[in-house]
Amino acid sequence: MVPAVVALAVGGTVAAAMARGGSSHPGALATPTATASTTPRPPATSAATSEASKPAAGTTSTQPKPTTATGAPVHVSLLESDGQTYGVGMPIVARFTRTVTDAKAFEKAATVLVNGVPADGAWYWETSGANGYAVEAHYRGADYWPAHASIKVNLPVAGLSAGTGLVFDDSLNLSIATGAEHVTTVDASTKRMTVTSDGKPVKTLDVSLGKASTPTYQGTKIVMEFDRVQDMEGTPVPWSVRLTNSGEFIHAAPWNSQIGQANLSHGCTNLDTADAEWFYKFSLLGDVVQYPDAPGPTAKVWDGLGDWNVSWATWRAGGLLAGSGN
Repeated sequence: MVPAVVALAVGGTVAAAMARGGSSHPGALATPTATASTTPRPPATSAATSEASKPAAGTTSTQPKPTTATGAPVHVSLLESDGQTYGVGMPIVARFTRTVTDAKAFEKAATVLVNGVPADGAWYWETSGANGYAVEAHYRGADYWPAHASIKVNLPVAGLSAGTGLVFDDSLNLSIATGAEHVTTVDASTKRMTVTSDGKPVKTLDVSLGKASTPTYQGTKIVMEFDRVQDMEGTPVPWSVRLTNSGEFIHAAPWNSQIGQANLSHGCTNLDTADAEWFYKFSLLGDVVQYPDAPGPTAKVWDGLGDWNVSWATWRAGGLLAGSGN
């Protein structure tokens, strides 16, 4: 069994409350806006450390008192679900209920470990399209995550400043994994889609991309939602894998008799039904799909998970809060 809908709900155009089936697609989120533990925890102390920290008799303690920022609360949530497995292109996505104006405290406190080693990545801040959130910070490196890896995120930010008059009100921990490195490359000229796993070819499928008036976007896209049946303008479309908020999917198109021969779609990647079902079941949330020669403009960073269409130099600058936290 597979779910009716499994969604990352990255932006406002993906409905977070769409109906879901009972069992999980590989890598499915438990809920579109799931977070890790959000209860701030005080530092653990034992009797020994408590006694050792006391000043000697007749002396005055010189230990600095912890400082806590004050102001309007900024609540942090994570897009990913704890304990889940994602594709190697999945950025860490933190969302904030108010517009953070200073990223320094957040970025100094945040740590990301890959197989126990600090990741060499950066946070990129952008306006959020998700309901109830003002901004997002996405974390990635210069390259995709390694396959079959353990990723641990620690955001001990409760009480830290989010800018003048703003304070983070919760801390988060997240532990996820990556699966096999699934990278799919879609060739608009040959109308073929090549699927690889851990660097080895798995399948080559015939496709039909967007026609001239509705061209398919160019660039790198990330699998962000699975729909057993997607309603597209009143037409039930089976085996739909969403790639952008604006409506690009890889899906079955039994009505298209020119798959592998001509680009006739409204921008989506059309497959024969059997191929679409196979790709749907093969894929993970966070898998990479590349369109190096698609005729349309490059997919925007905010259109789903267009993170990999931003150069590393631009990404490291910080986006919306460029210069604030880097």
